[in-house]
Parts: sequence; C-alpha cells; structure tokens
Amino acid sequence: MATRKLTRVMAQVGMVMNLDKCIGCHTCSVTCKQAWTNRAGTEYVWFNNVETRPGQGYPRRYEDQERWRGGWVRTKSGGLRLRSGGRFQKLLSIFASPVQPELADYYEPWTYDYQNLISAPLGDDFPVARPKSLITGEDTKITWSANWDDSLGGSTATAELDPIVEKLRNEANEQIRMEYEKSFMFFLPRICEHCLNPSCMASCPSGAIYKRAEDGIVLVDQDRCRGWRQCITGCPYKKMYFNHRSGKAEKCTFCYPRIEVGLPTVCSETCVGRLRYLGIILYDPDAVTEAACADEKDLYEAQLDLMLDPYDPQVIALAREGGMPDDWIEAAQRSPIYALAKHFRVALPLHPEYRTMPMVWYIPPLSPVVDLLTKQGHDGEAAGNLFGAIDTLRIPVSYLAELFTAGDTQVVTGVLQKLAAMRSYMRGVTLGTGRDPELAAAVGMTPDALEQMYRLLAIAKYAERYVIPTAHREEAHNLEELACSLDYEDGPGMYESGPFGEASGRPVPVAIETYSALKERQRADTAASSEALQHRAGMLNWDANQETER
Repeated sequence: MATRKLTRVMAQVGMVMNLDKCIGCHTCSVTCKQAWTNRAGTEYVWFNNVETRPGQGYPRRYEDQERWRGGWVRTKSGGLRLRSGGRFQKLLSIFASPVQPELADYYEPWTYDYQNLISAPLGDDFPVARPKSLITGEDTKITWSANWDDSLGGSTATAELDPIVEKLRNEANEQIRMEYEKSFMFFLPRICEHCLNPSCMASCPSGAIYKRAEDGIVLVDQDRCRGWRQCITGCPYKKMYFNHRSGKAEKCTFCYPRIEVGLPTVCSETCVGRLRYLGIILYDPDAVTEAACADEKDLYEAQLDLMLDPYDPQVIALAREGGMPDDWIEAAQRSPIYALAKHFRVALPLHPEYRTMPMVWYIPPLSPVVDLLTKQGHDGEAAGNLFGAIDTLRIPVSYLAELFTAGDTQVVTGVLQKLAAMRSYMRGVTLGTGRDPELAAAVGMTPDALEQMYRLLAIAKYAERYVIPTAHREEAHNLEELACSLDYEDGPGMYESGPFGEASGRPVPVAIETYSALKERQRADTAASSEALQHRAGMLNWDANQETER
C-alpha cells in the first residue's frame, strides 16, 4: 500500500481474545444476555456467543457469504462494493429483504412449564416441565440453540457442515478425514467486530447505524431505525439482530456506558479465563478505504498499517490537534491491543477477507499441540518438539488461516512459533535452567520482548488488560456504572410491565421474568395474586413472595 500523508488521527476501541485460555464456559454469553437482551423480542439474540470450531456457528453457517451476501467485495477497478448489491438493488428489495437468516437458522427460544411442577395434582406419574416456545407459547421440540454444537468440534456430526471445512475439502478435492483420534476443536467467542469499515452501516437505508467519532463504537439509533433489515444482510458476521417486538435492529454496543467511565465490557469483566484485552488504537480514518481495497493476501498487513505508532511525535501532534485528550494518547501508548496486534504481531483479525476492517482480534490457540505431544509421551514444552509439531497441529494451520488471515498459512505459522518460543523460553526461566536467547532469535524477537509478551499474556494485572480512558464530556459524571441494560423505562422495545415481566408476541403460558420486574415484585408491600401469576412461575426466579393454592 502506497504511503500517504497523515492528516487526521482518530481513536478506536478494540478487543483481543487469547483463544488458548477459552474453556467454553459461556459465562460471557450469559452475563451479556442478562445485561443487554433480557427483554421481549430479543429471546433469540446473543450479542456474545461462544462457538465450538469446527462447527456451523451462530446463526448456522453465517460464514457462507455466497448465500448470505455479507461484507464487501473488490471491484475490477480496484474499488469496493457491498456484496449484497448497490443502491438500486437495495431499493428493489427494501420492502422484502429475503437474504437473511430465518428463525430456523437461529433457533426458536423456549422456556419450561415450571408451574406444572408445583401445581400438578397428586398422581402415579411424576409431573414434567414441558418445553414451551417463547414465540408461540405452544409445546415445542428442542432441536437447536445458540451453543448446540458445544464441545462437538471436529466430530462428524458438525465438521462436515462447517463452511471453512467445506472450502478446504473442495480445494483439496478430497474429503477431510475426521476419525476420533484425529479430531480437533477449540472455542471461538464472538461479538460485534465494531469495524473500521462497517458494511452494516453502509447497508442501512435510513442511516440509523453510525460509528461514534470519539471511540469508534458502532451503534444503532433506535429513533431512526425503520426495520428494513438490510443491515442484517450486510453484516458478514451476522451480529445484527432484529427485535420482532419493537421492529428495530439491535447489536452489541461494546457496553459503551461502562466504557465511558473506564470499566471493561460485561463479557470481559466476567470472563473466567481472563482471555480478553481492551484498549484503544490510533488510526488514520482517511486510509481505511484504501486499506480495505488491498489484495486479499495483503489485507492483514494493510490493517496493521492503519494502526499508528502512539509514540510518533507527528501522530501525537495530530491527535492533539483533533482535540484528543492527553490521557487518551497515554492510554493508546499503554494499549494491550496495539501491543498484541502491532508490536508483538500475535493477534489476528477474524475474516479480513470481508474487508470490513474488524477490530476484535484473536490469538490463535496453541494448547492442543502441547496436549497431544504430552499424551504421546513427549515433552510438550520442549522447544524442538513444539516447533516440529506446529506443521502437524491437531488444529490444522490451514483452518486457522481461513479464519484469521484470508488463507495465509505463513502468518499463522509465524504466530504459533512465537507462542511456542515463549512457552519454551519461560520454561527455562521457571525451572532455573537459564534464558535461551536463541529461542527468541529464531522467531525474530529479543529475550526481553518474549518476557514482556509473557507478562501480558500470562500474568497481566487488571489495569494492564483493560486500558480504557474515560469519556471527556460534561455529562460523563452522570453515567451510571451499571447502565448496561436497555431494560429501562420507556426504552426501545419496552412496553407496560405486569407482575411477571414483559410478554413476547401474544401472551404465552410461561415467560421468563425480567430482573427489573422481579425486583419490583420482591419489594412490593403486598404479594401478587395467584390469578395474576397463574402459569407464569419460573423455578429459577420464584421467591415465594406470591400466593399459592393450598
């Protein structure tokens, strides 16, 4: 990419996830669900979900862009156009957007008829809590959910349906063998990428989707959204959702009320494995389009080039000229995102070939090869064993390359070699056998750099993992630390609340009670009547502050 004159500097909030640490516990998904989508119309919505790879993902096969038409494609003239088509094509389909996942591609959300467990008459059989659809209220059969493939990665039940496995099989002109002993799997947490070049924003006919100038977070203006759903087609990661109750589009907000007061996102705060890192990077907004137009094999490097050196005097001067506070510049200098993605070059973007310039990056997993070597009786931490086994990883390098580097296996191999060198080098430090400078030199790093990377990846403290500058606005002091939920009075999609919370669609026999409604009932002076709560009890939130028939 040709060097251009730097004229502007802006800040972008980003995230890095270390996949070696993800144990697939789904804590991030559950806490995000409770904070953001515990509302009517969003029962199927998961702003954060954890996928087992190989697998279909959520929604099913979202990576099949030949079907879903998401992201950007490069034109013959070297420019960009939406894969879903230009303005004229969107105008023709504005009243019917068929190119988007249906409920069957997500799943039909359900709950259970818990009331039957406590109200069923005495009999010879045990009462059961039948699954009930949260959409229709009728009995339903559970066949699919957001994490249905959990821990099934690499099995014949799911691997053949993975779009990446299918692509690799077609390219190799032979079916990938999936015997049990050769199976591989890892967990992949996903949120909205908050891209530098968001295709969802470009797809929106009403201009409701916007990118905040101060931190780059992509949001949906609920007042301007008209429910065209073109954004769902345009997003290649399928992280745009349609609230069927409010008729509006919704998406991950990067927990911006928390970010504004210097707190990490809910998914980061509650992550058991401490695998998430938050920070900001400085970039040139005028160079984004040019970077997105690069050849597919150059997209990773082009996105790295967008990240500006926060210590460069010219960058600092232009940032200050644009009104960026000094504490934001200092935060960019301490940013773990810049360190892992640009300085150490071990974090990679998810599907850069979509040309959206995603800002949620991933450190590919190395652990499975260590486990395999150990089970085979080898020293899994020895440098010679690790380096030699990378090419025969249980997780094929080609699969990781299709996820993170548009198919460039050399970049992925380089990252895995750095992680292997760090393991072996720090093993010598821990066991007291000495620091081996040759290990660092073999991957183009210095011993000090390896130790710095180890401290950041293994033992970084809270303030080192989350470097989040606070908002500089007059109303910032009025922000509430826990204002992450959209579930507030008269908020988008909010309707009158009864004693058992909001219903979804038409009234159903059972419904999940929201936290706000539960708290209100718990603090009430009188108990809710049995008539009002009939068929609405939930064993997970029943607090006994209600009348029951004797």
